[in-house]
Amino acid sequence: MSQADGKYWFPAKRYGWGWGLPSRWQGWVFLLAWMAVLAGGSQWLMPSHAALFVMGMAAIMLVVCFAKGEPPRWRWGDRDRPRGTDDQAP
Repeated sequence: MSQADGKYWFPAKRYGWGWGLPSRWQGWVFLLAWMAVLAGGSQWLMPSHAALFVMGMAAIMLVVCFAKGEPPRWRWGDRDRPRGTDDQAP
């Protein structure tokens, strides 16, 4: 997905660094599937390989967010928004 089309699954947070909740249905499907694997996998994998399981799940989430989300950078709310791009109509 190119950055020019603006169809990110995960929009950037308004404050801080990182991503917020999904903004497209594909992001919601991924998030729900990821949470299901996290819950189900923890029953079988956590007791014997807890660190490996947690690192693997975090890596999967980060890879998908970097690939399908807005480019991450520090944001400071409305100060980072370019002038003339208000969400509200005059």
